[in-house]
Amino acid sequence: MSSPPPRALSRSVSVAEIDLAAPDGPALSLRPAPGGPALVPGDVYALVRVGGRPAATVLGTVAEGDDPAEVLTALARERLAEAGPRADAEHLAAARPLARPDLLARARKGLTPPRTAVIVATRERPGQLARALDSLLAQDHPDHELIVVDNAPRTTDTHDLVTRKYSGRVRYVREDTPGLAVAHNTGAAATDATVLAFTDDDVIADPHWLTALTEPFAADPGLGCVTGLILPARLGTPAQILLESHGGFAKGFAPRLYDPAEPPADEPLFPFTAGSFGSGANMAFRATALRGAGGFDPATGTGTPARGGDDLYAFVAVLSAGFRLRYTPEALVWHHHRETWQDVRNQAYGYGAGLTAYLTATLVRRPRMLPALLTRLPRGLAHARTMTAQRGGGHEGQGVPGEHGTHHHPWPRSLSRLERRGMLYGPIGYLKARAQGGKR
Repeated sequence: MSSPPPRALSRSVSVAEIDLAAPDGPALSLRPAPGGPALVPGDVYALVRVGGRPAATVLGTVAEGDDPAEVLTALARERLAEAGPRADAEHLAAARPLARPDLLARARKGLTPPRTAVIVATRERPGQLARALDSLLAQDHPDHELIVVDNAPRTTDTHDLVTRKYSGRVRYVREDTPGLAVAHNTGAAATDATVLAFTDDDVIADPHWLTALTEPFAADPGLGCVTGLILPARLGTPAQILLESHGGFAKGFAPRLYDPAEPPADEPLFPFTAGSFGSGANMAFRATALRGAGGFDPATGTGTPARGGDDLYAFVAVLSAGFRLRYTPEALVWHHHRETWQDVRNQAYGYGAGLTAYLTATLVRRPRMLPALLTRLPRGLAHARTMTAQRGGGHEGQGVPGEHGTHHHPWPRSLSRLERRGMLYGPIGYLKARAQGGKR
């Protein structure tokens, strides 16, 4: 049996967002993360917005009697000053205040987000799903539909929720074959939208999420995929704090474009470092690009023996078809991390399994990529070993719980071992899923 998380993780951390008028300006607002509890004295993890746009995160301690806004504003200015010289022009442009509608319209250069379908696959979690749907119905995107795919349901709870509470606003689709990739393919087949956006039932989407996620498609016809920023909605348990201390799902605050015609110099394993591109809880694809690449591999994903890797496979499939992929931090969702130590153990094993399952899927379905993978394999294995030992930590422009004073939380060796065991299992799980019918 593995050891429990360190006692230092026992204190909860409040989650908030603070909006500054400018990088060195006053605070315009301070509020708890969407759906979260009010701030209390103690450790606070805060998203820093500048003129409404996500720019950084900070972690600080608000003592009894302190003004939380003053404490977090000072930390935010310091963080933005540190990040400023390293930020590229696009990142700086994204941090400009855009509170007025006329400035916002000019910044978007007249682009209209394409017609979009938001697809949420779910299974027996109606309470979480309702919270997610409420946030998705509040989007400022001008032309979108919501599709819930009820994956291998055991009860009618999801059907009843969607058809009663959200009748006429959300479409219900049932898919009896278990597996996240199968559910996503079913949702994609149910719409003729230009862009297919995917998120999970355990998120709360920022009101501007869908517009920010889909506008890049209107500006770049060669763009096949866009991913966005994922931040924790709550840090109330040791498991949630540990996960976020080691990077969570966030990919930083600098926009980035991945182009297969111009591989990034700082990623020698490209495109096989798919985990750096984004995550399945916050991604969108040009429908023609995703379908042209064969869609999601149905033998991958949660709910199959492969345990994961469906999003990573899709990223690489679209890139290998010649399309570009863009990461944009302005497209924000708040993710409810799993709460228990066993959840983290399951995630660690699933991360490892999903990684090698997606690589196996790529080679099975795209054998022409084998030479490229073999040339990168030695460095890739070294990278994977380092990743499981360290679990990353923060990203540029981020304050994470692991950086705060005595709250530096080493990634337990037991979890690293689980990830490596998952890596060994991944190819077996994928082939087992294919044998069970998860193939075309």
